Amino acid sequence: MKNGTRMHSSHWGAFQGTTQDGKLVDVQPFCKDEYPSPIIGSIKDALYSECRIHQPMVRKSWFDNGYGANTEKRGADPFIAIEWDQAINLVVAELSRVQKCHGNEAIFGGSYGWSSAGRFHHAKTQLKRFLNVFGGFTDQVHSYSNAAGHAILPHVVGQGGYGPFSSWDGIAQHCELFVAFGGVGLKNTQVEPGGAGEHATHKWLPMLRKNGVRFVSVTPCQDDTADYLKAEWWPARPNSDVAIMLGLAHTLVKNRLHNRAFLNKYCVGFDKFSSYLMGHTDNVPKTAEWAAKISEIPAPKIRALAIEMANKNTVLGCAYALQRADHGEQAYWMTITLAAMLGRIGLPGNGFGCGYGSMNGYGNPHLNLPAPTMSIGDNPTKSYIPVARIADMLLNPGARYDFNGTQRKYPHVRLVYWCGGNPFHHHQDLNRLLQAWRKPETIIVHEPWWTSTARHADIILPATSTMERNDIGASGRDRFWIAMQKLVEPLHQARNDFDIFSDIADGLGLRNNFTEGRNEQDWIKKIYDIACQKAAKQGITFPNFDDFWSRGFLEIPAPDRPFVAMADFRSNPSKFKRKTPSGKIEIFSETIDSFGYDDCPGHPTWLEPTEWLGSKLAEEFPLHMVSNQPRSRLHAQLDYSKISQATKITGREPVRINPEDAASRAIQTGDVVKVFNNRGAILAGALICASIRPSVIELSTGAWYDPLVPGQPGTLEVHGNPNVLTPDRGTSKLAQGPTAHSTLVQVEKFVGTMPSVTVLKRPAGV
Repeated sequence: MKNGTRMHSSHWGAFQGTTQDGKLVDVQPFCKDEYPSPIIGSIKDALYSECRIHQPMVRKSWFDNGYGANTEKRGADPFIAIEWDQAINLVVAELSRVQKCHGNEAIFGGSYGWSSAGRFHHAKTQLKRFLNVFGGFTDQVHSYSNAAGHAILPHVVGQGGYGPFSSWDGIAQHCELFVAFGGVGLKNTQVEPGGAGEHATHKWLPMLRKNGVRFVSVTPCQDDTADYLKAEWWPARPNSDVAIMLGLAHTLVKNRLHNRAFLNKYCVGFDKFSSYLMGHTDNVPKTAEWAAKISEIPAPKIRALAIEMANKNTVLGCAYALQRADHGEQAYWMTITLAAMLGRIGLPGNGFGCGYGSMNGYGNPHLNLPAPTMSIGDNPTKSYIPVARIADMLLNPGARYDFNGTQRKYPHVRLVYWCGGNPFHHHQDLNRLLQAWRKPETIIVHEPWWTSTARHADIILPATSTMERNDIGASGRDRFWIAMQKLVEPLHQARNDFDIFSDIADGLGLRNNFTEGRNEQDWIKKIYDIACQKAAKQGITFPNFDDFWSRGFLEIPAPDRPFVAMADFRSNPSKFKRKTPSGKIEIFSETIDSFGYDDCPGHPTWLEPTEWLGSKLAEEFPLHMVSNQPRSRLHAQLDYSKISQATKITGREPVRINPEDAASRAIQTGDVVKVFNNRGAILAGALICASIRPSVIELSTGAWYDPLVPGQPGTLEVHGNPNVLTPDRGTSKLAQGPTAHSTLVQVEKFVGTMPSVTVLKRPAGV
């Protein structure tokens, strides 16, 4: 590559990279981004990390004995380096064998994760497109981030889990009270799928405060909401939010402050819900006092807030975290029901939003323009599982399970093909996953770095990072499209996923089917042109591709008016019906009720979690663990970077503990502690923090999984990966989403020989 400065993008925002003598020497934030994420400073660390995989690798037992050999050694076996031609031939032979002997359903296309901000070199897209050309595969649906939301929102309001929800500019103008269940944090707004040209949340939130919007933050972690918002903190017990909302709703009905006219015109089923709310169906009125016993928020505060909500323009926010818990569907459903009772959905500065603060794009002025995307085609098998049921599938082939009104059967998977994700970060109960991971005959992984997933693979194909290829960064919630111009030539023997799949397709006689005769730049231009054609149908003209690529970015003007969610429905509910069976907001869903699920009835309900501070299990494990997103990276990405490593305590992930809980255990900041329950044990570094409520600890996700004995379930994890401890069970039969935020643990000071953290170095057996 020539020396110079080029545009590029990442999940943490757009940036300019300067190269000298073919090496990336400097990274500067995009000039249009007033609030860039400091995580961009980790970009060079990613490119030149000692964790890079240099060439194709094969697990020794698999190499010596073929598929299915010594699968219990995954994670412990040494690896053998091979050449690319041999690696491609091995993959071609395995895909052909499994297809011939077991059918395409036996291939699991397990690509979950953010992988790249680029819309063409998006690993998940490339994998699914390739496997569809090959005849199909078993897929995943929904997302770990928002699985319960994806399932419940179509039933209740007839839209998907990503909204859109009302924009910050309208909220700033009209809202008086913002009640944030789960908070409105800033750390998550550093990131956006498809990248971001501007971190707009950081612009709008101060404007809300300046305009006098009052915030109430219902969360066990005070700094889940930006400190400059001066929010009133309600340190509720985790998983008690639905109970609090029911207490608020009961107060509204008791004081005749609910809007019957709105409920009658725009909703169905309120009377059935009201019978439950007032205790007519179960003899348990959901009073503020009832809610206080569950949540530990005083009843007078709950009653006062309900009255304030009824008398002010109020937005109810519900964070992603709330639906990643036992019965997580209920948090979203009850948020919508409470907003409907206030009767101002569809009006500026009112209503609800699911995900504010969960990513940068939520609340951005709504553009309603399709971003460039790469089509994956159709999956001929139509086979899929809920995203978080991987271990269930691998451990129980042929078993039947319920999912969103259907009964399905787990396929018998023989080959896992993973590209652009890290289940040893995302998945729950990693000891159980490790046992499940032994079941497939072959596991193939594309990966730039020696992640824990790569270490547990049979065949590893070294992939490029985004800096080593061209692409387009774009998100439908951001005003910028970014030309992701290659900064450096691929390091070592890394190749981009498109080229890898092209050669595999060639070995299968499918090259033209996969590539359609186009190379990288041809495809980038094609998806750009298609997006421009769609924009033109809305009367918006964009520059041609060459001009876009030369300039490095495209800036889309902000909308003239704020976006108000469901405003059209409110103005004319007959013309703008919701995509629900009734065409209205379904407070009671006949459809869900007909499923007969005991863990997700026909209206919003408080259902006691299996694990929470009010359960008997809390006598043995008295601390509730919140495993939220980290401040210094995205999920597990960039954990090896200087920025992430600077947050560690003795090289381990920090766990924040309330002073009261720390004192009773003689724990001080800087101590290494053991965090454990009946699923496993991990080591972390103690950080005493008054912004965490008592009986709660916060241990962010993303520390690379580092077991003391590699490949052995049940061994001590030494780096601080909380998913060793989280339960692997579905939110309910409706969504089957992950329940990471329903986890009880105990903490004690670690005593003994301190094990080293080794996962951030290349495996010893390479």
